[in-house]
Amino acid sequence: MAAPAAQRELGLSIIGLGTQYPPFSIPPSALDALSKKFYPDSPAMQKVLSINRFTGIDQRSSIGTPDHPLVNGPTAPTITEINKIFMSDGVPLAVSAARQALAEARVEPLQITHMVSTTCTNSANPGYDHFVARDLGLSQSVEKVLLHGVGCSGGLAALRTAANLCLGHAMRGLPARILVAALEISTTLVRSELDSINADQDTRIGIALFSDCAGALVLSNGLGAADEALAPPVYELLGWEHHTIPDTESDLGFDVDPLGWKVVLTPRVPTLTQGVLEPAYKALLGALAQPPPESYRTPADYDWAMHPGGATILTGAEKALGITPEHMRASYDTYISHGNSSSATIISVLNRLRAKEMDSMTPGGRGPRDHVVGCAFGPGISVEMCMLRRNLSTTPSGLQTPPETESEPSEAGAPASESGDDPANESEVAAGLANGANKPVKETGGGNTTADGERLETAKKAESFISEALESVELD
Repeated sequence: MAAPAAQRELGLSIIGLGTQYPPFSIPPSALDALSKKFYPDSPAMQKVLSINRFTGIDQRSSIGTPDHPLVNGPTAPTITEINKIFMSDGVPLAVSAARQALAEARVEPLQITHMVSTTCTNSANPGYDHFVARDLGLSQSVEKVLLHGVGCSGGLAALRTAANLCLGHAMRGLPARILVAALEISTTLVRSELDSINADQDTRIGIALFSDCAGALVLSNGLGAADEALAPPVYELLGWEHHTIPDTESDLGFDVDPLGWKVVLTPRVPTLTQGVLEPAYKALLGALAQPPPESYRTPADYDWAMHPGGATILTGAEKALGITPEHMRASYDTYISHGNSSSATIISVLNRLRAKEMDSMTPGGRGPRDHVVGCAFGPGISVEMCMLRRNLSTTPSGLQTPPETESEPSEAGAPASESGDDPANESEVAAGLANGANKPVKETGGGNTTADGERLETAKKAESFISEALESVELD
């Protein structure tokens, strides 16, 4: 007898992923240079620059160098100028990430039935997804949804939305091949944030965390897969949980402004997110059609793809769930190498988790787990969590070269990642972190960015110091 419908698994699979970072990287020293060039010294500015040196981020991926004309004008760029760069430099990143995901999935552009996209760093109409679909050659009848207002949780919110669309098509007996895309260009907002720090004397730490990235995946409901020769699942989506923490609208956000968007991030966020993790995890388990195998009894029995919103977010997860940095090894690796790219980050983390380097850094050397919990936080504060089953027999696809962008003039010089940061003036711990971490490579995709085991080990040793440094700063 067939199992009751409520007890069947969903039949949803991620069959391809792609991550595309831009070709430049910004060291922590770049923020000091821009601050000194355009703004007077002040207590708030010094506080932000101090935090910037101890975030645990080696370098942040960016569409341009610190010499980019957009951030070196007499005033901060307008939202019109920021939108132009988003379209000229951001859209090619999303197209590249999508092509990687389609290639791994063995799905042709015309086979895509839906496209679910997200961003919090652009609000143009038509949305950026229109141009990505056009450049990919998707069907004119592809059904598109663009999510806005969901911030860093956007990657998993888009996956959840795509999953419900997949299930709707399955109920109608129709195949669904859904392209999920996330694109964020955050580094163009640096001057706007510095303006606010200078004018209001606010401690705005988002400026030290955010970076640029595009991520994409293909979600399938499996119908018609045999006829289309689709790739095997990379991850099977087993269930999800969405929750909003009451009365937290003013704690985490991204407010619209004539000069772009302004990050809202209060000191309560690490405590709030830490407190909701265990209840959300238990609710996720209760929402699954079938319970996980008996070997998965505690959070520490899973691998975790946690959105690396900041050092204190990751340490809070360790405390709340009884897990270690190795459980979140791809989250730490992504955070150290590239920073926080908002909604696109979680796709990058899921992609990175399946790399061979990550499989060699498991807790106690136990090997990778097939059950993975994904988690991200967004404005509201909202919590997105999902349960995935990883196909351990699949391997990521090869490296992809980043697309050329239109805005970076050749005279701007070498990418910031080649100049690096001079750790001689930092503390011994910060210097150890910088020296122990390889610089981000310019080629990404399929989870194969350069890494070695010493980076996570060094980050583990330095992480508690970084957390204490952040907690000791009074955030206004």
